[in-house]
Amino acid sequence: MAVIWDKNQEKQAMRIDKERCLGLAIDIQEKLFPHMDRKEALLRKCTMLYEGLRVLEVPLMFTEQYPRGLGYTLPRVKEALGGPEAIEKIAFSCCDEPAFMEPLDKAGRNIIIISGIEAHVCVMQTVNDLVGSGYLPVVVEDCISSRNPDDKRVALERMRAEGAIITTCESILFELARVAGTDQFKAISRLVK
Repeated sequence: MAVIWDKNQEKQAMRIDKERCLGLAIDIQEKLFPHMDRKEALLRKCTMLYEGLRVLEVPLMFTEQYPRGLGYTLPRVKEALGGPEAIEKIAFSCCDEPAFMEPLDKAGRNIIIISGIEAHVCVMQTVNDLVGSGYLPVVVEDCISSRNPDDKRVALERMRAEGAIITTCESILFELARVAGTDQFKAISRLVK
């Protein structure tokens, strides 16, 4: 993957274009999810994000951290993702798992829209490794969480400092839709109401 920009140079303003995006849901699993801060809002926003990305025809991937111990992806999340198979991992960073990196590289998309748990562990390590590999992570702030809100806050600060873009679910969906009046825009508008 080509580097979008060197984080040591001044960043240029850019539009996030759906043809360059891939959505990633990290470890939204049965035994971990109940302990997350603001879990009801998190579940609502994550399902909205995945359904919206599907409307916009953005490919999706998702991971499960040691599912035998932490359970499988929440059924509602898996339904919203609409079809890809889980990628099992034991490393905290998705990038340390060849079964993740190979299909990611083959997808040919360099902007990765990030959601999942926990913000300060698997999400942050994945984001930082993606930056180091030349990808541009777009972290959807209202689609990530940790058990402790301070851990999420600090993780967001670090991810931004490392070169990630921080956004919200509604903001990224409308940015990817680009214009009003289309069928995709109408479907996104229904989702965010």
